[in-house]
Amino acid sequence: MKNKKFMNWLAILLSVIGAINWGIFGILGKDLISGILALGWDLSRVIYIIVGIAGVWALIFVLPKTNK
Repeated sequence: MKNKKFMNWLAILLSVIGAINWGIFGILGKDLISGILALGWDLSRVIYIIVGIAGVWALIFVLPKTNK
């Protein structure tokens, strides 16, 4: 149970980071992950996949609990 609670918070945190990244990209045209952090495309892609998985996790496990 403790592990799932940690995963829920991690999913929320990564989803928020992803949302901020999209906001910065939309407003400034800068990619936070690959631009500011100066990561190569391959590493950036791995981070994008992890953030995407976190978003799906949040949709499946976190959001249904907040609607109760």
